[in-house]
Amino acid sequence: MSKDKQFVTEITPQGEDFSRWYIDVIKKAELMDYSPVRGCIVFRPEGFEIWEHIKDELDRKFKETGHRNAYFPMFIPESFFQKEKEHVEGFNPELPWVTEAGGEKLEERLAIRPTSETIIGHMYSKWIQSYRDLPVLINQWANVVRWEKRTLPFLRTTEFLWQEGHTAHETEEEARQETNAMLDIYTEFAENFLAIPVIVGQKTPSEKFAGAVDTYSIEAMMKDGRAVQAGTSHFLGTNFAVAFDIKFLDRENTQQYAHTTSWGVSTRLLGALIMVHGDDRGLVLPPKVAPTQVIMIPIGPAKTREQVIGRVDELYAELKRAGIRVKVDDRSDVSPGWKFNEYEMRGVPLRLELGPRDMENGQVVLVSRITGEKRIVEQVNLTAEIQRMLVEIQADMLERAKQFRADHSHSVETLDEMKAMMEEKRGFVLAGWCGSEACERQVKEETGATSRNIPFQPAEKKTKCLVCEEKAAHTVVFARAY
Repeated sequence: MSKDKQFVTEITPQGEDFSRWYIDVIKKAELMDYSPVRGCIVFRPEGFEIWEHIKDELDRKFKETGHRNAYFPMFIPESFFQKEKEHVEGFNPELPWVTEAGGEKLEERLAIRPTSETIIGHMYSKWIQSYRDLPVLINQWANVVRWEKRTLPFLRTTEFLWQEGHTAHETEEEARQETNAMLDIYTEFAENFLAIPVIVGQKTPSEKFAGAVDTYSIEAMMKDGRAVQAGTSHFLGTNFAVAFDIKFLDRENTQQYAHTTSWGVSTRLLGALIMVHGDDRGLVLPPKVAPTQVIMIPIGPAKTREQVIGRVDELYAELKRAGIRVKVDDRSDVSPGWKFNEYEMRGVPLRLELGPRDMENGQVVLVSRITGEKRIVEQVNLTAEIQRMLVEIQADMLERAKQFRADHSHSVETLDEMKAMMEEKRGFVLAGWCGSEACERQVKEETGATSRNIPFQPAEKKTKCLVCEEKAAHTVVFARAY
C-alpha cells in the first residue's frame, strides 16, 4: 500500500462511525488537543485561527450596528444568582464554585461565569439613571465555564469561548427589535460566511433561556442528521431589570424598568462547520473562514526545482498583495501526492500546482477541494481567477449544505410516524404541536428528539398535534441534537 493511500485510511469513514470520524479529523488536522482537565481542550493555532476569522467578522458586524465591546469579571457572587430564580435554577447544575482563595475560605461563594446576565445587570443598574442613558449596546468576547457531564470537542466543552451581547432599552418594542436584528445578523453570518444554512425560529417555553421571556435560535443540520443550535437571541423583558434594579427616569420623569436582551454564539460553531461540510477525506472549509485559502505546491524533478520555486515565490507575493491567505509547501522530503492528501484533509479550498511544463506555458493548475475539478489558468490572470474560484466554492458549499438538509428533512403527522422516521432515517422532522409541555416531553422520551424551534417559515403548516392529535398551536422542527 502506498504512503498516500495509507494516509487517507487513518480517517474513519463517516458512514462507519460519524463520531469517530469527527474526532479523527479534528485531531489529524491539528485543530485541538485534549487538556489535562476533564472536558477542556487546547485550541491549536489552526483551530484558533478559524475562531479568529469568525470573531473578526462578527465583531465588525456588531460595531456597524452601534455595539461596543467591554469586559466583565469571570467571578460572580452567589447572591447575584439568587436574585433571578428561574435563571439560577437553569444554571445551578452546571455551576463551578470558588469557595477558597489565598488559603482562606470565602465569605461568599463565587461562581465561575456560565453567562453574564447577572454581573452585567448589576453594573447596568449603576450606569443607567435616565432615558438619556439608553440604549446601552455592549458586547463581550470571553470564556465561559459550564460543568458538562458529557463533552465533545468544540460542540460541548467545560470551558468554551464565545461572545455575549447585552443591551438595555427604553421600550419593549426597541428591545424586541434588537433581539430580532441580532438574530438576522447571526442568520446572515452563518449562511454567507460559514456556508451553513439554518432554520430560524422561536424556542418552545421548555427550551428557552433560563430567565428569558422569549428565546430565538438558528438551527443547523450536521451530516449525521443531528442538530446544532448555532446561535441564540433572547428577549429578557424586564425580568433581569426587576431583579437587579435597572431603572431609569422616563420622558415624563417617572421611574421605569429597562427592557433588556442578550444574544450569543460560541466556539461550537467550529464543530458545526466541521460536521456540516466535512467528508471522508477530512475537513472542507469555506474560503471565507479557512486559515489557508490557497496552498501552492511546486512539482517536478530536482534539476528544475530552483527555477520552479523561484516562480512560485513570485506568484505567492502577488497573491499575498491581493489579500489572499496563501501558503507554499516546498518541502522536498515528501511527495506531491502526500501533500495533495495532506491539504485536502486540512480542508484548504484551493490547491495550486506549478511544474516546469506549466512554467514553459505560462500556466498553473488550480484544483478545487470541494469538487476536485482541475483548471489550467494563465499566470497573468491568476489572481482574478483564484478570487473567482473562491467565490464559486463558497457559494457551492452553501448550496450543497442546503440540498443535504432538504434531502434529510421529513414531515410527519403522528408520534408513531416520527418514531419510525427516527429509526429508519436521519435528519429534521416537521410536526404539529398543541403547546403542551407533556406532549413535548413525550416526544423526547419516545424518540430522543427535542424541539429545535418553531420556524418562522415552515415548509408546511401542521394542523394537529403529533402526540394528542388536538389542534396544533405550532408547527415545530424536532431533531436529535448535540
